[in-house]
Amino acid sequence: MAQRRWSWARGRVLAGSAVLTAGLLVFHRLVPNSVGRAGSLLEVFLPWLGLVVVVLLVVALLRRSATALVALLLPAVAWTYLFGGLFLPAGESGPRELVVVQHNVSDVNTDPAGTARALAAARPDLIALQEVVPAALPVYGRTLAREYPYHAVRGTVGLWSRHPLTGARALDIKPRDITEPWSRGLRAVVRTPYGEVAAYVAHLPSVRVGAGGLTSARRDESAGLLGEAVAAEPLGTVILLGDLNGTVDDRGLSPLTSRMNVARRGFAFSFPAGLPLARIDQVMARSATVTGIRALPATGSDHLPVTARITLR
Repeated sequence: MAQRRWSWARGRVLAGSAVLTAGLLVFHRLVPNSVGRAGSLLEVFLPWLGLVVVVLLVVALLRRSATALVALLLPAVAWTYLFGGLFLPAGESGPRELVVVQHNVSDVNTDPAGTARALAAARPDLIALQEVVPAALPVYGRTLAREYPYHAVRGTVGLWSRHPLTGARALDIKPRDITEPWSRGLRAVVRTPYGEVAAYVAHLPSVRVGAGGLTSARRDESAGLLGEAVAAEPLGTVILLGDLNGTVDDRGLSPLTSRMNVARRGFAFSFPAGLPLARIDQVMARSATVTGIRALPATGSDHLPVTARITLR
């Protein structure tokens, strides 16, 4: 049988799909959020559009469509521009650097001591935790006390530090329609060897994906309140660590991402722990650079811990 030749006439649907994928990558902010938060839902899984490009490439090769191959250059370039840098190495450690760990430890974690030891093994300067329930708090305290003698806990979020902490207080980031007790924000000043840093720890409300789309109104409202707190922070250098229940591409977190730097090296998908599909555990900074982020091995939580390096200016 004669080998099928390449053709410019075949693969027009494939080419159209490639152009559409490129459009979603480049113009994802134009996808409206009015129905089911469709825009935010797309942005949660935006990196996975790279798999669509791969599938289209395989089909184009099988069909030997020159038109589709040329069209595929558009989404390939767009994806590389948006996410290719995440594969690059973080670079060498600097002289003014902090290492931090962020982890939602889960309120049903059956091994808080083991979780605390695993986080301390990364030897960070700061450890931020969410879903710290009262029964587990003494365990985290005892396990981390030797290497992290300074800590502050407000509600279900906490910060453990090698360096002295001052001015710890709760942050009011509770959505208006929540009437029960709800405390998921903390602000403290870390007296690092390089100067004072305002550290924020937060756990934004959960989002759900259902038949009607993404339910993120509470998360978005809480992110807005947190963004206002960061904007009003008098200290120049700010570090935010938290389970923000959103990716850095999600427009629902724009009150934060518009004001703070995010990691541009490393994917560090953190949720769900069994099959990580997205990084919803975030490290952000103002007047500092998050030089790299990576996921740590699983603990007793449904989230993976993430660790990041932050270079202070």
